[in-house]
Amino acid sequence: MTTVAQTTNRTVALDDSQRTRCEVWTRVMGYHRPVSSFNIGKQGEFRERRFFVEDRAR
Repeated sequence: MTTVAQTTNRTVALDDSQRTRCEVWTRVMGYHRPVSSFNIGKQGEFRERRFFVEDRAR
């Protein structure tokens, strides 16, 4: 059982039957795929990715 804090400072207890899986999609070679469809090796590569934000050109 997990507890989720809301903005009103109330806490709501959720059990696992009330939760839904969040499916993560990523862009691979010009098209989008769900990460859950990757094999074990590709899922590991996805977790090791480093993201960056490039400064705007002047």
